[in-house]
Amino acid sequence: MSDFVANAIAARREMRKLFAETPLQCNDFLSQKFDAEIFLKREDLSPVRSYKIRGAFNAMRKHLAAHPGQARFVCASAGNHAQGVAFVCRHFGVHGVIFMPVTTPNQKIDKTRAFGGDNIEIRLVGDYFEDTLKAAQEYCENEGAHFLAPFDDDDVIEGQASVAVELLEQAPETIDMVILPVGGGGLASGVVRYLHALSPQTTFRFVEPAGGRSLAAALEAGGPVTLDKVDSFVDGAAVARIGERTYAALRDVDPTHVLAAPEDRICVTMIEMLNVEGIVLEPAGAMSVDALGDLRDDIAGKRVVCITSGGNFDFERLPEVKERALKFQGLKKYFILRFPQRPGALKEFLNILGPDDDITRFEYLKKSARNFGSVLIGIEARDPADFPLICARMDEAGMVYQDITENEALAQFLI
Repeated sequence: MSDFVANAIAARREMRKLFAETPLQCNDFLSQKFDAEIFLKREDLSPVRSYKIRGAFNAMRKHLAAHPGQARFVCASAGNHAQGVAFVCRHFGVHGVIFMPVTTPNQKIDKTRAFGGDNIEIRLVGDYFEDTLKAAQEYCENEGAHFLAPFDDDDVIEGQASVAVELLEQAPETIDMVILPVGGGGLASGVVRYLHALSPQTTFRFVEPAGGRSLAAALEAGGPVTLDKVDSFVDGAAVARIGERTYAALRDVDPTHVLAAPEDRICVTMIEMLNVEGIVLEPAGAMSVDALGDLRDDIAGKRVVCITSGGNFDFERLPEVKERALKFQGLKKYFILRFPQRPGALKEFLNILGPDDDITRFEYLKKSARNFGSVLIGIEARDPADFPLICARMDEAGMVYQDITENEALAQFLI
């Protein structure tokens, strides 16, 4: 037995003093949909609703064992890592200083404070995470505190590997495939190292947000690289650079096994899991389930485990998620119309719509005494095929319009 395997098993054993194992559940809905035996490893049901508590616990446990006098720990995070560190600080009775960007939503700040109680203090520093991280590291240097990395740390990776330890104990039989979300790579590298050793027949697929493919970029370059731009929507996995240690464990991954999940499509999956299964997943937590559609031919008839990595979803984001899901499905579009300013014009436009089409937004962008004005209009349909018909009828009516649904610049300001 390798040291890594032994340490992962020890981490799982020690974690039982803090929280129960997360369930492995066979999901009938997904199994029928994809003609496979689909299991969900529900990391969204941990005490902090993500797997991050595992790495934080193991790293703090091992550091305290080696440095009994250490009483102050520091992290920089705007989400799940912060909450995991806070929870574990209270468990061990140590002081935690958690640096978060000034722009962090109050919901995340309040949850972190609730988990840590009097054992933590929260410092809001910087508009961007890079500034927050720099402040946290400077604090560690000046105060002699220990920095708890979110993913690129051997003890953190061992802690995340405890997911795989539980997985093998809970699985009814051999696991054919595990689908892993990837951000910084801590979870993926830990699970892969453990299962390679004890379940070599298991294969893997890796899922990154389309707007933050740090693993794919590293595999192409032969080492970690920093992405020029990252879409922050999948905030639990929107990482600009994969870790050095995590990449070392994943460097032999077949690049064709690293999938890109479009952010808007992830929203469709989130809505479906909420409406059909009553499971609340954050964007990163839904990525492994979202990838099933891309793997339909590969997984048919197989036993597959999707790791749902987190469920810290702020329901204030639900309207945005629904909006993005409808756009991806082709069920909602936005137009700017050159609209005549005269009585009866609106009624004429309504006749263009079909019986199942709904106006969800109607706003004059410019009001004047001129004969025509610009109108922003949002239309929701029951079938994507309705929109070509709507556009054809607008053309027949001589209307001047522009579809701005996919125009990110205009949508950002107008929608």
